[in-house]
Amino acid sequence: MSGEKQIGNSHSFRLCAPRVKTRQINVGGITIGGDAPIRVQSMTCTKTGDADTTLEQIRELATAGAELVRLTVNDEAAGEALPRIIAQSNTPLVADIHFNHKLALVSLEAGIAKLRINPGNIGNKDKIREVAAAALDKGVPIRIGVNGGSLHRRYEELHAQDPAGALVQCALDEIETLAAVGFHDVAVSLKSSEPGQVVDACRRFAKISDVPQHLGVTEAGTLLAGTSRSVAAMSVLLSEGIGDTIRISLAADPVQEILAGFHMLSALGLRQGFARVVACPTCGRVEVDVVKLAAKVEELAKDLPPERIVAVMGCIVNGPGEAKAADLGIAAGQTKVAIYRMGELHRTIDKKDLEEVLVAEIERLK
Repeated sequence: MSGEKQIGNSHSFRLCAPRVKTRQINVGGITIGGDAPIRVQSMTCTKTGDADTTLEQIRELATAGAELVRLTVNDEAAGEALPRIIAQSNTPLVADIHFNHKLALVSLEAGIAKLRINPGNIGNKDKIREVAAAALDKGVPIRIGVNGGSLHRRYEELHAQDPAGALVQCALDEIETLAAVGFHDVAVSLKSSEPGQVVDACRRFAKISDVPQHLGVTEAGTLLAGTSRSVAAMSVLLSEGIGDTIRISLAADPVQEILAGFHMLSALGLRQGFARVVACPTCGRVEVDVVKLAAKVEELAKDLPPERIVAVMGCIVNGPGEAKAADLGIAAGQTKVAIYRMGELHRTIDKKDLEEVLVAEIERLK
């Protein structure tokens, strides 16, 4: 493709306000906050004590684009497996700690890149301070993971009156607890299963603190519902410049969380994720199986440069126009398919040859 003009995203525009300026932390060589890109992360769903299976999933997530991977450290077996997992991981790892602060200490000794602690279920401030002192010694940042479903009982009354306010107050109190031992290398997440509460809490926190925020809607749901609920909250916040890392939490294969996250950031103009596949909706006019073909094209296009656009159009109504606006476009007719390259009609082929031609044409875009 050397020397050819490129259409790509030349007419794209930014949907978002400038980023809210936050302090920067370093997680195993990955910067978060400040002028760093918005990072995409996920979490393993394996038993961490099963090191082989956990490492396999970490590698799948990293291949999909995960820049951080969180894993639960919830028992002795997980702690024992952690040194090997960390040594063989190809991405920085975050230890998810609940209830037992000693597992945070074990994770730090194993070489974890970051801790996530839930102030709602560790509770005792002396234990939190012990973890913070150890993390300070190791140079490991901590994410304060506040969750509306597991707030400490001291916030129950406030949560009943002001759910978002309770999330914010809990985070501020925990930041103060960590600061008491000189620990400031923190990020926060203010999560709820209600998108509106997430937006409210994150907005309020951003007005009063420069601590970087990890965005997410917890217990969001299945692939379609969970993505929709997550994007409903996060796209609002990201468009206002709020947010430094994201996770789209799904009851689904965690690889789908990474893909959904990058697609959202790409649509907002915040990250270059994948080549864009434009596909028409199904209707009675289509002359080709658009659903099957678009899925095939997305798979073929996953290794293309992110600025590329491929259009899959099923009829002659909008087909030629969209195809001309893409680096590669097809417009299907009853028996023939028009192939457009860089805005110009390249050739017309028999419909039966379409898949074979697409493979070759997409390869030319790399």
